[in-house]
Amino acid sequence: MHKSLNSKAVAKMNEHETYMELAINEAKKAGQNCEVPIGAIIVDEKGEVLSTAHNSTISLCDPCAHAEILVLRNACSKIGNYRLLDMIIYVTVEPCIMCMGAIIHARLKKLVFGAYDPKWGAAGSLYNFAEDKRLNHKTEIIPGIYEKECKALMQDFFKEKRTR
Repeated sequence: MHKSLNSKAVAKMNEHETYMELAINEAKKAGQNCEVPIGAIIVDEKGEVLSTAHNSTISLCDPCAHAEILVLRNACSKIGNYRLLDMIIYVTVEPCIMCMGAIIHARLKKLVFGAYDPKWGAAGSLYNFAEDKRLNHKTEIIPGIYEKECKALMQDFFKEKRTR
């Protein structure tokens, strides 16, 4: 899989996979609570996990309680700043327009996500906010880390929901 990449690029890819596994664990927690299985984590510039969260819109009766929003709120609260400069957010599914807007406002350095979301995605599918030159911040996007696993989580969740 990584044959054409140099050793530094392979190490970075493995690092992304390690962090995405944590986001997947968060997504599984959401699914166990009958929430759409999306998980997110934020990693600081030292590589330490600053915050973790999963979707909680139903349990919190809050349409804004997406994993990304919750993880952003928690990380900002921890550091005492609404800017998350030089930090990376890992999300199992491509962020929606609300979440992508918040990611850009928080000035995150990178967004790493698993599965694309063709119905709601704002990081390359339906919209691509990070490429909009009218905005004053550009978040680097790295898609497709554990894409199959992240996509399967969503598909299995909705398949089970339809059979109930």
